[in-house]
Amino acid sequence: MTTSRQQPHAGHPRQNPAGSPAGSAGTTPDAAAAGADRPRGRRLTGIDIARGLAILGMFVAHLGDDGPEGRHDPEWFVVADGRSAALFALLAGVSMALANGRGTLPAGAVLARARLTTLVRAGILLLMGVFLVGLGTPVLVILPAYAAMFVLALPFLGLARAWLLLGAALVAVVSPTVIFLLTTERADGGPSPLASVTGEADPVELPMDVFATGAYPALVFLAYILLGMAVGRSALSSLRVQLALLGAGVALGVLGWGTSRLALDALGDGASPLARRLVSAGAHEYSTLEVVGNCGSSLTVIAVCLLLTRPGNPVGRAFAAVLSPVAAAGAASLSVYSFHIVAIFLLGNDIVWYPVSNAVLLWFIAVALAAAWLWRRFLGRGPLERLLRAATAAVVGPAPPPAGQRTHRPSVGA
Repeated sequence: MTTSRQQPHAGHPRQNPAGSPAGSAGTTPDAAAAGADRPRGRRLTGIDIARGLAILGMFVAHLGDDGPEGRHDPEWFVVADGRSAALFALLAGVSMALANGRGTLPAGAVLARARLTTLVRAGILLLMGVFLVGLGTPVLVILPAYAAMFVLALPFLGLARAWLLLGAALVAVVSPTVIFLLTTERADGGPSPLASVTGEADPVELPMDVFATGAYPALVFLAYILLGMAVGRSALSSLRVQLALLGAGVALGVLGWGTSRLALDALGDGASPLARRLVSAGAHEYSTLEVVGNCGSSLTVIAVCLLLTRPGNPVGRAFAAVLSPVAAAGAASLSVYSFHIVAIFLLGNDIVWYPVSNAVLLWFIAVALAAAWLWRRFLGRGPLERLLRAATAAVVGPAPPPAGQRTHRPSVGA
């Protein structure tokens, strides 16, 4: 993700991350399932590792060294640009499904409670995001947009996988197209419809807009949320499902980025700004083809992480053990994300604007992974994850026991 420095270097904005959308099976801080302070039950370690990798990508985007031309140094760090935010959003959708029935669709009172819980969490994430934005770091904080994504996802919480996939496809096509039509200058050089109304420069980026023109447009990111919910309603422990995710991920990546490359070459340099914007798949362009490509990379990462950590064989258990610090960071993604912004605030914005090497990046990664592993090992759930869960329970009430589970009552003589 090219994300988060505001940009002393052309083409490399440094204001963004992908922060993240725990309950059993890898639910995230922003979509935490009910449970004790210590995680209970089997988590999908691969989901936690995928989320942890998204955090590392966010660190790279914010703190990695830039070469003399404003490019990543080393250049392969470009893999983090745009993809980390998409992976975080897609995993937030996975977590929403895992926290709300998994393969069993919520309905009736259960669905109403799920929507209320999601709405409350969105409000808490918005407050956290406003606080982090107020620190004034050069990081484009994703949490306010995350809150908007959660609100947009409310009508979809009770839908089956096929409808979620259809919704994701429609959002990926319609949202970028409508936004680009409204915010991109015309072929004759005239202002876009929205620029004509607001007086803003094209392409229009309205201040404080988290839905359409901001750094993380929720109307576009909803496609990742819905696809993630469809993934979360799948049997993620199944080898067949994992291989299907891998195949779909590779196919979508080739379709999105390959089609974009061919279309840009066919259009040539004389194409209108709107035409080039519609077919560009560059990081943070938020076109349909970028969304398709990012969905592909996200599914591929999730599939590989699940395949590498299958618990039924020694190799899977070995990978899970080796990558446990990354999994711990992923399980506490809200805390790791938020604290790294606070650390940037305390250390000064120059570590983002003017990195002279990747030493600061490596220190951030080492401290984050060590702290997350130790916290999870001895204290369980992350600190902000606990706060989010407690605040949600205070408003919504504790989660009811699973169906069929009775509350223990002592006998009369006890």
